[in-house]
Amino acid sequence: MSFLSASLDRVKPSPTIAVTTKAAELKAAGRDVIGLGAGEPDFDTPDNIKQAAIAAIQAGKTKYTAVDGLPELKRAICDKFARENGLEYQPNQISVGTGGKQTLFNALLATLNPGDEVIIPAPYWVSYPDMVLLAGGEPVAVQCPMEDAYKLTPAALEAAITPRTKWFVFNSPSNPTGAGYSRTELKALTDVLMRHPHVWVLSDDMYEHLVFDDFEFCTPAQVEPGLYERTLTCNGVSKAYAMTGWRIGYAAGPVPLIKAMAKIQSQSTSNPCSISQWAAVEALNGPQDYIRESRAVFQRRRDLVVSMLNAAPGVTCPVPEGAFYVYPDISGCIGKTSAGGAKIADDEAFAAALLEETGVAVVFGAAFGLSPAFRVSYATSDAALTEACSRIQAFCGGLS
Repeated sequence: MSFLSASLDRVKPSPTIAVTTKAAELKAAGRDVIGLGAGEPDFDTPDNIKQAAIAAIQAGKTKYTAVDGLPELKRAICDKFARENGLEYQPNQISVGTGGKQTLFNALLATLNPGDEVIIPAPYWVSYPDMVLLAGGEPVAVQCPMEDAYKLTPAALEAAITPRTKWFVFNSPSNPTGAGYSRTELKALTDVLMRHPHVWVLSDDMYEHLVFDDFEFCTPAQVEPGLYERTLTCNGVSKAYAMTGWRIGYAAGPVPLIKAMAKIQSQSTSNPCSISQWAAVEALNGPQDYIRESRAVFQRRRDLVVSMLNAAPGVTCPVPEGAFYVYPDISGCIGKTSAGGAKIADDEAFAAALLEETGVAVVFGAAFGLSPAFRVSYATSDAALTEACSRIQAFCGGLS
């Protein structure tokens, strides 16, 4: 009998973390490596947020808090939803966790039974399917090809729903593609969901503020009020305020679900870090100038990366509406051989050869459920992005 849980056989380690770790190891060994794998803003946390954390430490706010969040933070989250999304919640409808990932996992663990299905549009964030599997459910990936702008169509959603469907996972703007759904596109999906009242919506809005050009963000319960009672709207401070290491995520939804999530959290991590919570209060209530400034930088980087990747032979890179990722298709590179002699049988082989021969670390598309492609995170300097894209151009130009 194995000592380890059989549940672990259902999941795999995070490929994005694996790529980032591999890049760090090569750098430590003296290799010239440019890592484009991490989904983390390269900016520092705004000073007003850091000062709020320091003030909390000096005031002795270092004790346990309520299991699922400070009352002050829950109120700030309610105010944020009302102000930015037109959604009215009370503090007892709010859950605060140790990052967005814990919040999502708590919800799935609290609701899934063996055989329950969770619809996940692909390409997807690598953790969605494995969280479903750990919680005992069955992920149902629905392909959203580049021809559909990496977005789920109403017909594909309708076809995926079965009597066993419990959740539909929605992420806009998307990790890994940056694809964002317009209000019209989202309304078409919510119309489908209104015909299937047994399906709940888990909306991951983590990249809400990272949108470009004239794109206007919207979330399912905002677009279709009829879904309010069966939607968990999830967000956090990590991407919008460059607070990845502070580990604060949150969600709003029906009271029975929020209570169930709190029960799980009470027996796992208990409350998130008290200092991080006070920092998050300042992030949500304080000046929002940082968001506008960082958005302008990310849009410039997006345009740079899209332009350069589309100049690489065999690569097609759509223009994303948001986040800080691009997801170029590399159909034109498959089946070829690199200048270093590597056979490019699939996108995993492409990424491995790219790292070995050029020192550029990207995440291969199969990790996100749709091939052949790879993900670039452009949350790094313009100089590093220019150099990395130049190397990708040279690598693709050398395929034969």
